[in-house]
Amino acid sequence: MKLLIVSGLSGSGKSIALDTLEDCGYYCIDNLPVSLLDDFITRVMLTDKVTYAKTAIGIDSRNPSDSLLNFSESMNAIRKKKIDCEVIFMQAEESVLLKRYSETRRKHPLTDFNTPLKEALRIEKEMLTPIARYASFVIDTSRTHYHELRELIRNQIGERDTRQISLQFQSFGFKHGIPLDADFVFDARSLPNPYWLPELRGLTGKDDAVIEFLKSQPLVNEFYQDIAGLLERWVARFEAEGRSYLTIAVGCTGGQHRSVYLIDSLAKRFRSPFLNVIVRHRELH
Repeated sequence: MKLLIVSGLSGSGKSIALDTLEDCGYYCIDNLPVSLLDDFITRVMLTDKVTYAKTAIGIDSRNPSDSLLNFSESMNAIRKKKIDCEVIFMQAEESVLLKRYSETRRKHPLTDFNTPLKEALRIEKEMLTPIARYASFVIDTSRTHYHELRELIRNQIGERDTRQISLQFQSFGFKHGIPLDADFVFDARSLPNPYWLPELRGLTGKDDAVIEFLKSQPLVNEFYQDIAGLLERWVARFEAEGRSYLTIAVGCTGGQHRSVYLIDSLAKRFRSPFLNVIVRHRELH
């Protein structure tokens, strides 16, 4: 049996994640109290193992704070029942969350006459820390639009073979911020930059002219080989330790040329029947 616990900050996209998982065949429940989690597993999931073979449960800050503090006890109880359980934690930058609430005009669950939105976000982050500590996979949605998030959930979680580790290769631009959900971050800004060639400036790392330019640079090839060698040595060890997801991010200045080329090259090298490989170019969207 498979149980996914979807949690995270309000406004980060938990509802979209649950809707997507439902489309992938999961039985989804939003806002189940942590205090009822053990009873639900014992009296519902284990009673009807067909209907609830794949279940996703949303747990968020609408729970009482003392229940969230005891989340570790709930996880220990789940593990004793031999259920395959993973925690998906979703987050976004504070400025992005403030903007989303301003645009949608929805009320944050922790705001009241004495608690403004910014303070509610801080309190919520602290309340959910016990769940975040158990996260198998962290999704930062600060620069992820609706359709991209759905695709990411489907590829990484909803339709993944549970026997495979998922590798997400992501390019980004340092001037737009480092991805918060990356496990490995590599800085390609010291490599030769196609941007300074007028004929390549308007292209990206997906265009043949840029690819040929970067392929001809010894430093680029050396950088690529070092990252590939590191991952070839360590991915299997992460998988052996029970990791289901690993995000490798490569950044350059703007996220258009060097990082895009390197990420596509790494993804091509590691794509196989034994690995679930996802590619994301953050700044190309």
